[in-house]
Amino acid sequence: MLAKQYLHRLPANYSMEQIRRRVSERAPLWDETPGLGFKAFLIQERGRHGAQQNAYSSLYLWLQTEAALEFIVDQRFRSVIETFGRPRIETWLALDARRGRAARPLFAFREDLDIPVTADLAALYRQERERNAEAAGRAGIFASVVAIDPTTWRLARFTLAEEGPRADETRRSFEIAHLAKPGLAAIG
Repeated sequence: MLAKQYLHRLPANYSMEQIRRRVSERAPLWDETPGLGFKAFLIQERGRHGAQQNAYSSLYLWLQTEAALEFIVDQRFRSVIETFGRPRIETWLALDARRGRAARPLFAFREDLDIPVTADLAALYRQERERNAEAAGRAGIFASVVAIDPTTWRLARFTLAEEGPRADETRRSFEIAHLAKPGLAAIG
């Protein structure tokens, strides 16, 4: 499995309603995508839920590498490039992905952690899978993913949840404008 995310920073005066319309028009194109676990259409709107900026982002959990490759060469992604320019796509190897009990996530959170050079990677893998299983079992959690970027030696933890950010939230938070989930049944 691969996790991918890209983010488009938008001007402070950008109409986020325009982004919401774009999502409602394009989201159905993803609801039947083979090889895709889920795609979250994410929004940060300045002044809402602690957001400091306007941004539009997509978070993917790909079940098949070939499907992830096809995504970057198809018309759907070409449309992103034509509208916003070519984004930097962050890519991780998913260590673990779990489905929680919540029915409808409204928010996504991302936490990035450096992996110490002295870390026992096998132990880290086991610990993160256990931590992720525990996180997915909490009330209000729809899905939890932990992934590694072996080029920067950083972990990324993603949580899709019903509840929004707390006032003391340290993770990056996003509103979920739409969640396409064609391969959700394949996620443990």
